[in-house]
Amino acid sequence: MPDLYGCRDNRWLLIQQPGHYVRCDRGESASLLCDTSEDDQEETFHCHVRKKSCSSSKTALRQLVASSLICLTFMVAEIIGGYLSNSLAIMSDAAHMCTDLVSFLMSIFAVWIAQKSPTRRMSFGFFRAEILGAVASILFIWILTGILVYSAIRRIQHSDYDIDADVMLIVSGSSVVMNIVMGLILHGCCPVGGAQRYHHHSHGMSSGSSQREPTNVNIRAALIHVLGDLLQSIGVLIAAYIIKYKPQYKIADPVCTFVFSALVMCTTIPIMRDAVIVLMEGCPRDVSYASLKSALQSIKGVRMTHSLHVWTLTLHNNALSVHLAVAEEADQSVVLAAAQSMLRSKFGIFNTTVQVEKYVPSDMLSCELCRGPS
Repeated sequence: MPDLYGCRDNRWLLIQQPGHYVRCDRGESASLLCDTSEDDQEETFHCHVRKKSCSSSKTALRQLVASSLICLTFMVAEIIGGYLSNSLAIMSDAAHMCTDLVSFLMSIFAVWIAQKSPTRRMSFGFFRAEILGAVASILFIWILTGILVYSAIRRIQHSDYDIDADVMLIVSGSSVVMNIVMGLILHGCCPVGGAQRYHHHSHGMSSGSSQREPTNVNIRAALIHVLGDLLQSIGVLIAAYIIKYKPQYKIADPVCTFVFSALVMCTTIPIMRDAVIVLMEGCPRDVSYASLKSALQSIKGVRMTHSLHVWTLTLHNNALSVHLAVAEEADQSVVLAAAQSMLRSKFGIFNTTVQVEKYVPSDMLSCELCRGPS
């Protein structure tokens, strides 16, 4: 897609609405051609994207809240049932369900916090609160998982325990039903087929879908968590049947605890890794630093790119700052507009600070700080 610009008050502006194409020279009036419906339209102003109000976010929020309440109810029920049946496998399933609850709450918080405006003290807004909450929750889950693994090891060593298989069957069976219900709730909220307008392979770049459809991303992530917990609940149900009809194989309970604890770690480590990258101001996973720098330097008139920084405010909101050194004959306003257009359309980065300056090779080529990462 070519770079699209509009101008207003003799200033260059990017107008990037679905189906709206504008190009004008300085001093001319921007004409707007529209050939799309008003559903899911986005309005791009001088540096921000504003979505027109729609009911999809509210619907997603309601579904996530409903799933969270169901998850919390059955998590408490599993803790009680695990205690009554003396089953570590059920307690492990409750711990895994706790990770699902954390995922739901993170998604709810992400939808809610996106509506809050920045303050003078919190100029970036409150996006990072989602990350801090996730880190605290995961650390708690890891401590709980460690306690369950230790208890499972002790059971294998001593075998002086009894399990109420009937209670275990009731609790695990109810958990299977609960996960199916939550899956149906979340699946009903997910768009299917033609609703997915953006492909997700990035060719080293971000397609922009992660910022344009954060609610859908959160719903899909929550659905994946529920499907994983459904498989775990089925495993507990199978273990309960084995223990009921073959009591001598009660070792199935601590064995399930090991398996499910490993599953909890596998599902939480990637979340913790992403959270650490966000807190350390790391480059987003869906953005290639080298490709980004190369794309900026390929803009007509740009002689050098330096002080390039790209980071993640939160998991679905990237930011960037960069200096573009341009040739003396280059039109700096045109270079600025081209850079902003490219960053939005190819990389999905809307929070940008681009400084355009004169190229001074005698100073810039010898400065190590200007070179940046290779």
